[in-house]
Amino acid sequence: MSIPVVRRGLIVTADDFGLHAAVNEAVELAHRDGVLTAASLMVGAPAVADAVARAQRLPGLRVGLHLVLADGAAVLPRGQIPALVDGAGRFGNNMALDGVRFFFLPAVRRQLGAEIRAQFEAYAATGLALDHVNAHKHFHLHPTVLSLILRIGRDYGLSAVRLPAEAGAQVLLRPWLRLLARRLDRAGIAHNDQVVGIARSGRMDENALLEALQHLPMGITEIYLHPATLSGSGIAASMPDYRHADELAALLSPLVRAAVEELGVPRGGFADLFGRDA
Repeated sequence: MSIPVVRRGLIVTADDFGLHAAVNEAVELAHRDGVLTAASLMVGAPAVADAVARAQRLPGLRVGLHLVLADGAAVLPRGQIPALVDGAGRFGNNMALDGVRFFFLPAVRRQLGAEIRAQFEAYAATGLALDHVNAHKHFHLHPTVLSLILRIGRDYGLSAVRLPAEAGAQVLLRPWLRLLARRLDRAGIAHNDQVVGIARSGRMDENALLEALQHLPMGITEIYLHPATLSGSGIAASMPDYRHADELAALLSPLVRAAVEELGVPRGGFADLFGRDA
């Protein structure tokens, strides 16, 4: 009886691309001189134009859409999505309450769909290939959000979505993670097998990255970080304890590069590891 071959591969992603010029600079440095292979773009963020310009100079960097539906700016004006944003056009951070509203209120759901489509449209307008999609704070775990992503995303070439399944995940999240994986599989959408970066979000320093690489499991692993040349609230008020600069240093570390090279596994973005055209 033949033994099935289990693929092993690594995607190293920077989230919040476009949030701040210091994030964009870190993404460019970490890809050019470090081990970063992918980035997730916030299309409504203040420094998105700079991020797109940098990505266009980095043809090897795989870029995807980081949908923002909480704790960030919307793309559509407030007049079109008044049930979703505050007076400044920003989403709130009460994801439990918003999740209930998305599920039970059709008018809110229609506005949510319009905003998701607008973010896909804004990404398409950059001219960048769409490597993957994920959501800020993993909001795509919500079944309504996921349904809209799958339905709308197909119009824009959606083919891969992050599965935010980390070893030791909270028991309450496990059914949602299993549901997400099943729905992606049924839809023919590629996804990683596991992530690293949730438990130590904002603290993925050199030691954390080396530990993750030392224990890299079989399958496709996505390690995601939040690198920047500045740290904490200088990047965003909601990140006062994030050690962005330490995460950049980890991505540039010679020890980390040596550990990655010693693994000898396929690396890149979702397009590279799942055999799609870039």
